Amino acid sequence: MIVIRGSIPINPTMRDRAISAMSEMSIASEAEAGCVTYRFSFDIREPDTVLLFEEWESEAALAAHFSAPHMATFQSDLKDVVQGEPSVLRYEVSSKGPLH
Repeated sequence: MIVIRGSIPINPTMRDRAISAMSEMSIASEAEAGCVTYRFSFDIREPDTVLLFEEWESEAALAAHFSAPHMATFQSDLKDVVQGEPSVLRYEVSSKGPLH
């Protein structure tokens, strides 16, 4: 499994636009084959920072995601919304289970 974790600083005056674009992206991405989770949320300590969390079944599924038409639309929609440099990390997970 591949996990993606990111933080995206946004222009606070464009919060509604960010929410709209991220909502559409989340729905479209979770409909893709191999996508387990694709979610955005706001950081409670930094309200102008969006947190990204993704889970993918395979490298092939993630690669297909980057070629999906909604990815290009999303990147275009966020071009003026992002304020600063996003930080996105990728993790390869060999197993998962309950915490306790």
